[in-house]
Amino acid sequence: MNTSPGSRDAELHALDQALALANAQPAVPAAHAAASAGAATAWPEARRIARRAGAPLARTTLPLSEALGHALAEPLAALTDLPSFDTSAMDGWAVAGPGPWRLAGQLLAGQRPGEPLPDGHAVGIATGAALPPGATAVLRSEHGVTDAAGRTLHATHGAPEPGQDVRPRGQECRAGDELLTTGALVTPAALGLAAAAGYDVLAVTTRPRVDILVLGDELLDQGLPRGGRVRDALGPLLPAWLRALGAEVTAPRRLVDDADILYEAVTGSTADLIITTGGTAGGPVDFVHPVLDRAGAKLLVDGVAVRPGHPMLLAELPAGGHLVGLPGNPLAAVSGVLTLAAPLLRRLGGRPAPIPYAARLTAAVPGHPTDTRLVPVVFDEDSRVVPLHFNGPAMLRGIAAADGMAVIPPGGSAEGAQTVVLDAAWGGGS
Repeated sequence: MNTSPGSRDAELHALDQALALANAQPAVPAAHAAASAGAATAWPEARRIARRAGAPLARTTLPLSEALGHALAEPLAALTDLPSFDTSAMDGWAVAGPGPWRLAGQLLAGQRPGEPLPDGHAVGIATGAALPPGATAVLRSEHGVTDAAGRTLHATHGAPEPGQDVRPRGQECRAGDELLTTGALVTPAALGLAAAAGYDVLAVTTRPRVDILVLGDELLDQGLPRGGRVRDALGPLLPAWLRALGAEVTAPRRLVDDADILYEAVTGSTADLIITTGGTAGGPVDFVHPVLDRAGAKLLVDGVAVRPGHPMLLAELPAGGHLVGLPGNPLAAVSGVLTLAAPLLRRLGGRPAPIPYAARLTAAVPGHPTDTRLVPVVFDEDSRVVPLHFNGPAMLRGIAAADGMAVIPPGGSAEGAQTVVLDAAWGGGS
């Protein structure tokens, strides 16, 4: 994927168009529009704000053994031709001319090819070994026989064509060719390619550091829910997911519902991103808004027109970091990560924004009158999406089994309608 400024703008424009299409709808009743006007940021706009809220972090240079999961800070250009010399693609004989051939030794991978091979001569060769100068082709071991004395080689299926079973120098790339673009994720395959191309270190973007603050007196760390208290689901869910999105995550901190304690945690953090869970609504112990106001933070998103997850927020902190406030309900928090945290983390980590994919619904999905809905779905054998039933804001059963989240526009989607699907990227995808 090209990541020049012009192409990135085009990519982001395509993303915006796809999401706008997903939210296209007939006009909503005026009463609903009036009730929601100015109350929350439209869901596609919230994602755009999050995606553009920060800038890629500083670049660093890491050895190949430490670069996995980072994004490239510059294009990966080949340092040499690949292969860097003509090599044999098969076990057999390197031959010169049409044959029969006089045998002249053996070449193994890693050995220097030595003297040029005269016309009418052959040398045994292993897969990956460098061809000697003068060799015109490779005769596979199953396509040749030698005489009783082992001095002459004959082809049993006709002489090989010139270049047959030879990997010519530069077949994969030439020195200077761009192999991967800026922003490409360093995967195991990318590490192998970089090593083959001659790299010992890679220039990558620093991973964003994330602090997670889990808020709520009602949360339990272990055992069964009891006495009006519930298990904390987000403390186990968020760290692994955020790491898959490219972040360096500290262990989640559990905080009681106390504004002063939250203020100290927020202002004392040096992370690039703070994520809080709960406390973003207007209840008696919802302290995120007052703390941000006290800290002098700038609210970029204060509520999003999406269900679940309506009371999520994004703020810019005076010290330069950001805070994403997630709702306390588990599926609502998942919606908040997909809407605000994931786009911001990809931006900070230098990763390109993924383009959502579209599929057709197997059943109608009701919509909210004015807000976008995010609904867990699975794909069937025909690549259509099947809505899952357990999609309430406090439920995780649906998303745990889901392939992604369907974007349902205000008013709902009919059976057979095309919908945008967001990959949750549990394992590092979009």
